[in-house]
Amino acid sequence: MRRVIIALLAGLLFGAGLAHSGMSDPSRVHAFLDIFGGAWDPTLAFVMGGAIVPMAVAWRIRRRLDAPLAETSFTLPAKTGITLSLIGGSVLFGIGWGIAGLCPGPAIADLAIAPVPAAIFVAAMLGGMILHRLLPAHPAEQPPLETSHV
Repeated sequence: MRRVIIALLAGLLFGAGLAHSGMSDPSRVHAFLDIFGGAWDPTLAFVMGGAIVPMAVAWRIRRRLDAPLAETSFTLPAKTGITLSLIGGSVLFGIGWGIAGLCPGPAIADLAIAPVPAAIFVAAMLGGMILHRLLPAHPAEQPPLETSHV
């Protein structure tokens, strides 16, 4: 029950942040991406920048904890390298974000605000998730790309 309450509170906090910042509005995202079109809106950059500070604090606190509040241990990704799959997924995410002006969090929030356009996006997102499940779990293992510092 504790996990459910913490997840609910985190979701409510995230949703309130999206609503307060206006980031659930696809036109704000499109305006942010319109750097050279004359309608550039830097608001999203400030929202992202504002998220970095509490996240940096959270990572420092996490180092001092043995376990999170609702679990017996932290679950961190085992893979840390940059692979072609990671790059491909990032590109697909960016293209979808740029076209629709939505990513998963705001899309779920928009189901209550603008249900029809959000439902189309969520249906496409769910279709992508299903397609991902149907594809081979481990295509030919790819070594991480070189990330040497120049």
